[in-house]
Amino acid sequence: MDSLLSVEEAARKLGGLSKYTIHAWLAKGKLRRTKVGSRTMIRESELERVIEDGGKSPGRQRGA
Repeated sequence: MDSLLSVEEAARKLGGLSKYTIHAWLAKGKLRRTKVGSRTMIRESELERVIEDGGKSPGRQRGA
């Protein structure tokens, strides 16, 4: 089972990014969120996917 990370924990695991960057990536669809009550959590497998993809996908495509 995937571990769930807070936005702050995810930011640290991605090399010390700011939590605002993580929120921007969530808004753009670069990262997928998992809601637990009112909290936004991120699955560890999502972080691994973003690292493997170099942060390129699945994001919304422009002009589509």
